[in-house]
Amino acid sequence: MNLQVKRAYNFNAGPSALPLEVLEKAQQEFIDFRGTGMSVMELSHRSSDYEAVHNQAKDSLKELLSIPEDYEILFLQGGASLQFSMIPMNFLKPEQKAGYILTGSWSEKAFKEAKLFGNPYEAASTKEGNYSRIPQLDELNYNADDAYLHLTSNNTIFGTEWKEFPSVDVPLIGDMSSDILSKPVDVSKFSLIYAGAQKNLGPSGVTVVIVRKDFIEKANKNIPTMLKYSTHADNNSLYNTPPTFGIYMLGEVLNWAKSIGGITEVAKRNEEKAKLLYDVIDESNGFYTGHAEKDSRSFMNVTFRVKGEELEKKFLAEAGQEGFVGVKGHRSVGGCRASIYNAVPYEACKAFSEFMKQFQKVNG
Repeated sequence: MNLQVKRAYNFNAGPSALPLEVLEKAQQEFIDFRGTGMSVMELSHRSSDYEAVHNQAKDSLKELLSIPEDYEILFLQGGASLQFSMIPMNFLKPEQKAGYILTGSWSEKAFKEAKLFGNPYEAASTKEGNYSRIPQLDELNYNADDAYLHLTSNNTIFGTEWKEFPSVDVPLIGDMSSDILSKPVDVSKFSLIYAGAQKNLGPSGVTVVIVRKDFIEKANKNIPTMLKYSTHADNNSLYNTPPTFGIYMLGEVLNWAKSIGGITEVAKRNEEKAKLLYDVIDESNGFYTGHAEKDSRSFMNVTFRVKGEELEKKFLAEAGQEGFVGVKGHRSVGGCRASIYNAVPYEACKAFSEFMKQFQKVNG
């Protein structure tokens, strides 16, 4: 029996919205996965039924992001936060330096973890402006003999996003947790890309790592087995039991992205959604003010303030009453934030933009 379920306007920063089609398919297959008589969560990760799910997810990601043949795709656990430690543990020796470009809270956390293993330094920082912009490429200062250069491609808390990635002669590492699959990316610029799944790729619990094979070969050897990238690359991410249901969901999200036209169509939709909200901000005559500078604005996280503290509280309260979920800004910044990841429909953004206009009309 098909039931009409009321769906929230989900602007949560993560875990975030998933495509309704994917949720419905998972619901249909939940008890009996493709004739096995078991849920996908009950399948052995060594079985051919699960192996097909696992490998299809890898193939779909490779297709959508045009990942070259000399890269490994890994499905790990521990979130992007574990990668903050795992990367320097593998690639930063005690006597080496690594450049970190600081553009927000998550890059700061990655930088902090790297200090435990080697000599990281600030290759650039926009902290003096409360992370309202991405550094210009000519602001980057790094050394030719660095172990690597690290950046965070999208900053969920501050609402900024890299529009162009640097071309550098040292290994480039990117935390793309909050904008992976949102637009085309030249993977070949990076030695390693990592991303928690819970923004654009699927549910929380899976971390995707895309890493060049020859970069893995340069990794430190004397570290715990489970923290070596080579362990997972050599075993198709099946050295131990992976988060099988999360990988299944990730694969279905990738299938959804392919079904709507692939990465080009996804990017087009994201630009259209973001424009709806930024246009309201820009045309509000100061009633709404965006946190990010215009050339650094994120298409994933729209951050803004409402004129006056009491009015902002009223805005958030009324937004909640109208069914807009997750629009309160991060506690470290305040204000408002609409996270409009891939699976957030245009209609939700349109409804929120109309709410913003009406709120200004009544309270402006």
